[in-house]
Amino acid sequence: MTNTHDTSQTHDSRQERNRDNEPHAAAKDRLGPMDVLRQARAQLAELTGMTAESVSSFEQTEDGWALEIEVLELQRVPDTMSLMASYQVELDPQGQLTGYRRVRRYERGRADTARSGGR
Repeated sequence: MTNTHDTSQTHDSRQERNRDNEPHAAAKDRLGPMDVLRQARAQLAELTGMTAESVSSFEQTEDGWALEIEVLELQRVPDTMSLMASYQVELDPQGQLTGYRRVRRYERGRADTARSGGR
C-alpha cells in the first residue's frame, strides 16, 4: 500500500502551529503578580535578615519588575517607635532579585511629611 500523505506539508503545518504558540509560551514563563510579590519579599528578607512587612508599590517594567517594600529595620517598644525602611527592589521576568537599595528610613508611628499632598 502506498502512502500518499505528503509529510513535508505536515511538518510545515506543525512549524506554523509552534510559531503561533511561541508568544503564549513566553507569557507562561513570566510570573504572575502574586508570585512576584511573594518572591520579592522572601528574597529581600533572606538577603537582609529583616522582616518584609508590606509592598507599597509594584510595577512591571521592560526588564522585569520594580517594587518598593517596607521592612522592619529595628523593633522598639512601643511599636510605634520601631524603625521602618522602604527598599526599592528589582526583579527579572522570572522573579529573581537583581538589585535592591534603601530609599527611605522612618519611625513606624510618624507620618511622612516629605511627600506631596500630606500635612
